[in-house]
Amino acid sequence: QVQLVESGGGLVQPGGSLRLSCAASGTVSSINVMGWYRQTPGKQRELVATVSSGGSTNYADSVKGRFTISRDSAKKTVDLQMNSLKPEDTAVYYCYADIRRYGSTRFTNYWGQGTQVTVSS
Repeated sequence: QVQLVESGGGLVQPGGSLRLSCAASGTVSSINVMGWYRQTPGKQRELVATVSSGGSTNYADSVKGRFTISRDSAKKTVDLQMNSLKPEDTAVYYCYADIRRYGSTRFTNYWGQGTQVTVSS
Protein backbone atom coordinates (compact mmCIF):
# COMPACT_ATOMS: atom_id res chain seq x y z
CA GLN A 1 0.00 0.00 0.00
CA VAL A 2 0.95 3.65 -0.44
CA GLN A 3 0.28 6.41 2.03
CA LEU A 4 0.89 10.17 2.05
CA VAL A 5 0.97 11.79 5.47
CA GLU A 6 0.96 15.57 5.92
CA SER A 7 2.01 17.61 8.92
CA GLY A 8 2.65 21.22 9.88
CA GLY A 9 -0.74 22.84 9.49
CA GLY A 10 -2.20 25.14 12.08
CA LEU A 11 -3.23 28.67 12.98
CA VAL A 12 -0.97 31.59 12.16
CA GLN A 13 -1.31 35.38 12.07
CA PRO A 14 -1.15 37.33 8.81
CA GLY A 15 2.46 37.84 7.83
CA GLY A 16 3.53 34.72 9.66
CA SER A 17 5.04 31.49 8.39
CA LEU A 18 4.29 27.79 8.36
CA ARG A 19 6.09 24.79 6.94
CA LEU A 20 4.10 21.85 5.64
CA SER A 21 5.66 18.43 5.21
CA CYS A 22 4.50 15.31 3.43
CA ALA A 23 6.01 11.84 3.48
CA ALA A 24 5.26 8.98 1.11
CA SER A 25 5.54 5.45 2.41
CA GLY A 26 4.70 1.92 1.40
CA THR A 27 5.40 0.09 -1.84
CA VAL A 28 6.78 3.12 -3.66
CA SER A 29 9.02 2.38 -6.61
CA SER A 30 9.39 5.89 -8.00
CA ILE A 31 7.73 9.28 -7.80
CA ASN A 32 7.33 11.71 -10.65
CA VAL A 33 5.63 14.93 -9.58
CA MET A 34 4.99 15.85 -5.96
CA GLY A 35 3.15 18.93 -4.83
CA TRP A 36 0.54 20.75 -2.84
CA TYR A 37 -3.03 21.71 -3.61
CA ARG A 38 -5.54 23.58 -1.49
CA GLN A 39 -9.30 23.75 -1.21
CA THR A 40 -11.91 25.83 0.57
CA PRO A 41 -15.62 24.99 0.92
CA GLY A 42 -17.55 25.62 -2.27
CA LYS A 43 -14.46 25.97 -4.41
CA GLN A 44 -12.49 23.62 -6.60
CA ARG A 45 -9.19 22.26 -5.45
CA GLU A 46 -6.41 24.44 -6.87
CA LEU A 47 -2.74 23.92 -7.49
CA VAL A 48 -0.38 25.68 -5.10
CA ALA A 49 3.02 24.35 -6.08
CA THR A 50 4.61 21.29 -7.64
CA VAL A 51 8.10 19.95 -8.05
CA SER A 52 9.17 17.28 -10.53
CA SER A 53 11.64 14.47 -9.98
CA GLY A 54 14.17 16.58 -11.87
CA GLY A 55 13.67 19.56 -9.57
CA SER A 56 11.55 21.73 -11.84
CA THR A 57 9.05 23.81 -9.84
CA ASN A 58 5.72 25.38 -10.65
CA TYR A 59 3.81 27.88 -8.51
CA ALA A 60 0.41 29.47 -8.57
CA ASP A 61 0.67 33.19 -9.29
CA SER A 62 -0.91 33.99 -5.94
CA VAL A 63 1.93 32.39 -3.98
CA LYS A 64 4.97 33.25 -6.08
CA GLY A 65 7.65 34.92 -4.03
CA ARG A 66 6.07 33.79 -0.77
CA PHE A 67 6.00 29.99 -0.91
CA THR A 68 8.86 27.62 -1.64
CA ILE A 69 8.48 23.94 -2.47
CA SER A 70 11.25 21.40 -2.04
CA ARG A 71 11.67 17.64 -2.02
CA ASP A 72 14.00 15.01 -0.69
CA SER A 73 14.04 12.11 -3.12
CA ALA A 74 15.84 9.77 -0.75
CA LYS A 75 13.31 10.34 2.02
CA LYS A 76 10.37 10.57 -0.41
CA THR A 77 9.20 13.79 1.17
CA VAL A 78 8.02 17.15 -0.08
CA ASP A 79 7.85 20.36 1.94
CA LEU A 80 6.13 23.69 1.44
CA GLN A 81 7.60 26.70 3.19
CA MET A 82 4.91 29.37 3.43
CA ASN A 83 5.97 32.91 4.30
CA SER A 84 4.11 36.22 4.44
CA LEU A 85 0.86 34.36 4.87
CA LYS A 86 -2.41 36.09 4.06
CA PRO A 87 -5.99 35.35 5.13
CA GLU A 88 -6.64 34.32 1.53
CA ASP A 89 -4.25 31.40 2.07
CA THR A 90 -6.66 29.81 4.53
CA ALA A 91 -7.61 26.39 3.20
CA VAL A 92 -7.16 22.67 3.59
CA TYR A 93 -3.85 21.79 2.00
CA TYR A 94 -3.44 18.42 0.31
CA CYS A 95 -0.24 16.65 -0.55
CA TYR A 96 -0.11 15.13 -4.02
CA ALA A 97 2.21 12.56 -5.53
CA ASP A 98 2.34 10.73 -8.85
CA ILE A 99 3.65 7.32 -7.82
CA ARG A 100 4.64 4.10 -9.52
CA ARG A 101 4.40 1.10 -7.21
CA TYR A 102 6.61 -1.95 -7.19
CA GLY A 103 5.41 -4.37 -9.84
CA SER A 104 3.50 -1.71 -11.75
CA THR A 105 4.34 0.01 -15.01
CA ARG A 106 1.90 2.86 -14.48
CA PHE A 107 1.90 5.97 -12.34
CA THR A 108 -1.07 6.63 -10.10
CA ASN A 109 -2.18 9.84 -8.40
CA TYR A 110 -2.20 9.75 -4.61
CA TRP A 111 -3.52 12.30 -2.13
CA GLY A 112 -2.91 12.94 1.52
CA GLN A 113 -5.73 13.38 4.00
CA GLY A 114 -5.32 17.15 4.08
CA THR A 115 -4.12 19.55 6.75
CA GLN A 116 -5.86 22.75 7.80
CA VAL A 117 -4.08 26.08 7.46
CA THR A 118 -5.82 29.07 8.99
CA VAL A 119 -4.45 32.60 8.66
CA SER A 120 -6.24 34.98 10.99
CA SER A 121 -5.66 37.71 13.54
